[in-house]
Amino acid sequence: MKMKKYLCIALGLSAAFNYSSLAHATEGLSANIGVTNNYVWRGVTQTDDKPAVSGGIDYASEMGVYVGTWASNVDFGDDASTELDLYLGFANDVGEFSYDFGYVYYGYPDGDELDFGEVYGSLSWNFLSVGVSTTAHSDWSSDFGDDIYVEANLTFEILGDVELGLHAGSYNFDDGLDYQDYNISLSKSGFSFMLSQVSEDEIDDDYKVIISFTHEIDL
Repeated sequence: MKMKKYLCIALGLSAAFNYSSLAHATEGLSANIGVTNNYVWRGVTQTDDKPAVSGGIDYASEMGVYVGTWASNVDFGDDASTELDLYLGFANDVGEFSYDFGYVYYGYPDGDELDFGEVYGSLSWNFLSVGVSTTAHSDWSSDFGDDIYVEANLTFEILGDVELGLHAGSYNFDDGLDYQDYNISLSKSGFSFMLSQVSEDEIDDDYKVIISFTHEIDL
């Protein structure tokens, strides 16, 4: 797979939907549904700047183990129209720190050689979290550790229960064309407003405005 197509696919998690935080937030079985005007992950649209509808089911144990699945429509300009993900992880607290690590499999049932897996880990303290994700395997030439994404996030409560988020990430590819992405967001009661940009004009460095709503249901 050529790098241009690889970046257009953008490989995975949207800023609006975070598997580990959803699963770790509530013990037991839960579900989530979401809508957004643009499914964007790591600064790159997954839907050709068009809306997306998503949904998932999660289970989290008292010990911190979580497992789940999540699906959304996608548009890469080819046959792929659906993303179906499976994930397994462990999240817990140690004093003032919390950590999370796991594996996620990204499947595209109607796509051609698009499926892949990632392993990820993060460490959080107060309003700061840092994380790293790397390719575990893929249907194309990327092997374990070839492509690495490193990120830092700051989260603050302002004006009562409004959450202000600041994000910076760096994607480093074995095949080149590395880039950085940045965003700022405001969230409350499942609603999120975000401004996102990437550093590489070959990808699309225009500011993107993403408006999303996610509803969680305890089952």
